[in-house]
Amino acid sequence: MTRMSNYKTIVFLADGMADERLPELGDRTPLEAANTPAMDRIANRGRCGTLLTLPEGFPTSSEVANMSVLGCDLATEYCGRGPLEAAGRGISLAAGDVAFRLNLTTEEKGILRDYSGGRVTQDESSTVIEALNAAFGRPGVRFATGVSYRCLLILSGQWASAAVQTHKPDDHQDDKVADFLPDAISPAGAETAMFLARLVREAPAVLKALPLNRKRRRNGQPPVNGVWPWNGGRGGSMRTLHDKYGISSAVISAVDVINGLGRMLGMEVIRVEGATGYIDTNYEGKADAALEALSRHDFVYVHVEGIDEVSHEGSLELKLRAIEDFDKRLVSRVVHRMPENTAVAVLPDHPVPVHLRKHTREPVPVAIMRPDWAPDRIKTYNEILCKSGTLGMMRGEDFMRTLLS
Repeated sequence: MTRMSNYKTIVFLADGMADERLPELGDRTPLEAANTPAMDRIANRGRCGTLLTLPEGFPTSSEVANMSVLGCDLATEYCGRGPLEAAGRGISLAAGDVAFRLNLTTEEKGILRDYSGGRVTQDESSTVIEALNAAFGRPGVRFATGVSYRCLLILSGQWASAAVQTHKPDDHQDDKVADFLPDAISPAGAETAMFLARLVREAPAVLKALPLNRKRRRNGQPPVNGVWPWNGGRGGSMRTLHDKYGISSAVISAVDVINGLGRMLGMEVIRVEGATGYIDTNYEGKADAALEALSRHDFVYVHVEGIDEVSHEGSLELKLRAIEDFDKRLVSRVVHRMPENTAVAVLPDHPVPVHLRKHTREPVPVAIMRPDWAPDRIKTYNEILCKSGTLGMMRGEDFMRTLLS
């Protein structure tokens, strides 16, 4: 396909940045209250609007939202989160395999207290996965590490069915785990659902005895004593960004689901040392990697996870700090050094209101600055003002086509 644009393009994706107005911020959103001169510059010199990234009928998950941003056809290309995370780890799924995302969690008397297992470290995660493989692994059942608490369960043969209803763990903090166990949605999923439910019920006894949990308790940290499998699926096929838009592309992210999506879309996956998936990430390293990638690719997608994480924690203070770090240490660093003939866009993938601590389906604010555009009248980037921008309310492939056409 002929390339759609004749300029370089970079997208800054701030996972979970959108929010709602809060009384403690004088009826402003965190994005309105934060100091964000770089994102405001993009809005001031560009055009604004909104994008619906989580349409009804699909999970309120980041893989759905980022697929929407990148112009995927959800109806034909959505395959579930598990296969994307497997791709992000370089794990090849055999025909018929089903991959589930597996969160390492913290439970207390049957209540989910922390969907991230108290920010389990990479070494601790590896130890937990070894214990799970020893206790529950068998032919057709294997566990694999991911990034921190974000792990994988891969099922084959008799255990492998995607006909199972699961729930997002970060939607159910402080809920009873037993009320949200996996459940078959057809007879084909019965055996898989039974295994997953047994895993959730029996894993705490296995993990409680691990020496790492005794050490965590001594250090005042919550134990890593539960698991939560969710969003399983089989590998699907997606049209690459080159096939759709005629562009070469790269993705920069710390988390497997975004890197796996990028790999399936034919993007170069660029790893940055010190990129953690949290607010202690290496913003400057991501910025420098993005600038280098622009010299080789038409389109660069820079994803930052940390704002989403602190939103799920319900920490307004950390969300404000993370938004300002994203603006100053990443967006500003790139915008002031990028080639002159470059298009720039900034947006979240979905909202995570800090008072709810979970994703919502509200459209997200978008600002696009293109070399060939005159700006609209929006001067500041936030959820409220972007609704009045000339780009209007976009959905489906609208964002990518608006950005590149």
